[in-house]
Amino acid sequence: MGDKDIIVTVLDLPLSFTVKYLGKHPAKGLWGMKHTRKPVDFLVSQAKNLPADIILPIVKLEISEGGIEFVEVTDKKLKYTPTQFTVDMISYGVQDLVYTRVFSMIVVLEDTLNHGIPFECHSFVCESRDQARRITYALAAAFQDYGRRVKAESGSSERPIRKFAIDLRTPEEQADASDGETDA
Repeated sequence: MGDKDIIVTVLDLPLSFTVKYLGKHPAKGLWGMKHTRKPVDFLVSQAKNLPADIILPIVKLEISEGGIEFVEVTDKKLKYTPTQFTVDMISYGVQDLVYTRVFSMIVVLEDTLNHGIPFECHSFVCESRDQARRITYALAAAFQDYGRRVKAESGSSERPIRKFAIDLRTPEEQADASDGETDA
């Protein structure tokens, strides 16, 4: 299946994926590859320097109309609390340009006064670049459904709507476009 053949709609949700959790790192902006680049590079570097006996946690990542939830998969009897982000907390999602098996998202933290930077990049290593692409499209379907619901609920009210973005370009298309993108 080629990148252009991937179609995910809200009717396909929820979708679950088994991936490795690369980790989280502060991001300096709300959306755009320029704000996921440094966090992903940092997290990949950390992962490459792990001792041989330490592996990244394997998580079950579920994308639904409501957002993203992930929980560590383990054979131990411990109860792990899932990490959850509602769709309105996620401002950006993308398949990484350099590490095409990595999916990253930027989350807007609610208690921004206690953190210096209100944005956090969470990254996951997928089994394949197609899986990373499918996760990106699943999040896009959740965003589209959320936008539709907000529009239907708001009607004529002038309530501000939180913006979000998903980058559906292939890594090759992103590379071609990134020549014009700067950190400014």
